[in-house]
Amino acid sequence: MTLEYLISHYGYAALVIGTFLEGESILIVAGFAVHLGYLKLEWVILAAFVGTMAGDQLYFFLGRMKGKAFLQRRPRWQRKVRRVWKLIDRYRTLMILGFRFAYGLRTVTPFAFGLSTIRTSRFLILNIIGGLTWSVAFALIGYFFGAAARAAAVDVRKYEHWIVCGILLAGGVVWIIYFLHERKNERPHGTSALRRRGLLNNGNNGG
Repeated sequence: MTLEYLISHYGYAALVIGTFLEGESILIVAGFAVHLGYLKLEWVILAAFVGTMAGDQLYFFLGRMKGKAFLQRRPRWQRKVRRVWKLIDRYRTLMILGFRFAYGLRTVTPFAFGLSTIRTSRFLILNIIGGLTWSVAFALIGYFFGAAARAAAVDVRKYEHWIVCGILLAGGVVWIIYFLHERKNERPHGTSALRRRGLLNNGNNGG
């Protein structure tokens, strides 16, 4: 099976799954595939929008319905939630609109908003705007990357396999670096701020 066949037949489904998680790389690849003629730009944007909205709303309602219990069992998330709360306190609306552009905060931010007192309708409306903006932006990055490569006299179709693998590999390397950085900076203390907000029980260890 050729790359064209795989992308044409499974590209949209893979894009929904990828953006449901944290899929900047796969969306850039999809935008590149649009330039190659394998996918349609409007369907790429729609698939990315559906995937990212489904993931964000899932984590939001997880925070709203099961947030405290979930947070008690996951010390790593406690540190991330503290970081997000500081940003939410200062830039609430901007955080909803732009958290997808902050690497590593994609899943924890809607969860943190679920723990807050923000109205569900307000979060949903702003999240729709942010999700659509993100989907369009990264799809176009991939598309114009292909256009720039062609303008530089690169035979895009000849090297399409390498280009796709390179984009995905770059995304994987960024994730690994971020993961190692997070592990290195883990601290067992600092839960007092969460306890003051009523998000952790007083018996939880940490300062």
